[in-house]
Amino acid sequence: MEKRDSLDTVLQFMKSRLRKAAERDRRAERYVEAASRFLWRWREPWLLALVAFMALLDYASTYAILALSGKSYFNEAGSLAKWALEKGGFAGLFLADLAAVCAISLAAITLRFILIRAGFKGFGRAAFVFLLVPYAVMAVIAVINNLVLTYL
Repeated sequence: MEKRDSLDTVLQFMKSRLRKAAERDRRAERYVEAASRFLWRWREPWLLALVAFMALLDYASTYAILALSGKSYFNEAGSLAKWALEKGGFAGLFLADLAAVCAISLAAITLRFILIRAGFKGFGRAAFVFLLVPYAVMAVIAVINNLVLTYL
């Protein structure tokens, strides 16, 4: 009987710690959501559209610099993209880009869904934004870099 009481005590302690952690998270949630709105103030589906569009622009600008510019001394800098380009040409690069965009988008959507279902809507939006915005920013940088190198 004494073991049962000590187990109940431990379980009660764990429940109270979990409750306190959830309360602390709820207090921080609005600040995290505000930070996500600072990074992306528009609706979340528009961010997915931006990521897809930037991935297409990245592919097109990579194609332009490697195949159309006539400058043979350029090569793909990313290790996965370089491997895909060597193994499958531009079709392989397209598939690798598509797989990367789908994977990061699916991860963002899944995490958002899980957090919203758990009652953390602000954290769900923040996770979605914090996963996709860095990808979009890096794609913008890659596109600008490719365009500058193509036309210089």
